[in-house]
Amino acid sequence: MTGLLTTDALQEFVASRLSAVQATLDDHVIAATAELPHAGPDYRNLWQTLGNQFGGGKNLRPSFTLAAYAGLGGEDDDAILPVAAAMEMLHIAMLVHDDVLDHDEVRRGRPNVAGTRRAELVGSRLSPTQVDDHVMAAALLGGDLALASAYDLISRAPLPAHHRLACLDLITRAIRTTIAGELLDMYGDLIDPANANSLLVAELKTATYSCVVPLRAGAQLAGADPTMVSHMERLGASLGLSFQLVDDDLGVFGDPEVTGKSVLSDLRAGKRTELMRLGFHTTDDAGRELLNSAIGNPDLDEDGAAAVRQVLIDSGARARALKVARQHARTARRIASERISAPLSGYLIGLIDSLEERSS
Repeated sequence: MTGLLTTDALQEFVASRLSAVQATLDDHVIAATAELPHAGPDYRNLWQTLGNQFGGGKNLRPSFTLAAYAGLGGEDDDAILPVAAAMEMLHIAMLVHDDVLDHDEVRRGRPNVAGTRRAELVGSRLSPTQVDDHVMAAALLGGDLALASAYDLISRAPLPAHHRLACLDLITRAIRTTIAGELLDMYGDLIDPANANSLLVAELKTATYSCVVPLRAGAQLAGADPTMVSHMERLGASLGLSFQLVDDDLGVFGDPEVTGKSVLSDLRAGKRTELMRLGFHTTDDAGRELLNSAIGNPDLDEDGAAAVRQVLIDSGARARALKVARQHARTARRIASERISAPLSGYLIGLIDSLEERSS
């Protein structure tokens, strides 16, 4: 990769290797499916359903890993591809388990692991409770397979032992941090929305595993010095917060046809996002009364959601939340421009810009 002298060349490198990451994931699923033939068709089908979850997303995590690795001088495709694949496998695991917690059975406009299992049981003689048990089992166990696979992909990668251990440590850090964020998120309904520590949830639940860990993995495998690894940590943390704040906005104001996500689920679940925290702080008594009646209401309909959106707009909460997102994006952009050399700086700045302005 010594020929990577421009941002365009780095972008082309990342784009060209994402198909190889996909192939690595597909090969892993095929090999794992064949590993226990005596386990029966249900085990095989669960692996195949998990494999069907790949694709359709932004491929952010493997892209971060590939870009940091190549942009900082890494030159071994065989070494980086399984690590990039592990970052995407970890993401799949988080999505599968997150959908369980949120009672969602659709992801990106198509059935997820839980939804696929429910469709398989249509017309069966099982009771509704038994069907629900099957659906829950498929999702929990499918997510567990993906978590184990993230470790497996790295443990089998052709890496020096110290690099392999460093990447395994990063996966462990990502899992533990995300669980801490999920706990804060799920237990948030015990806290007044106005007092929720929503930015900490975003940092723990999203920023670390989505941005910090993939960037650090690529940098460390490329042999970056500790100072550069520290820059990646800070950039990833700021970018991850910006990403989550925009994601929260899309979860309420987005177009489901574009995002593949309902604009009711977060409101019905009573998510303690920064958008909602600001809403409670900035609106008047009538607005707070409306928010209190709507947020966390499992029967909230589109008319109720529209009223919530109006409160968030009229109070200035939405504008303030998006301003915070822009501030964090600006911090990430400054680190990239001042602390990271070309072509990686240009690649990251372009990615930061696109994520800040995205509609899905």
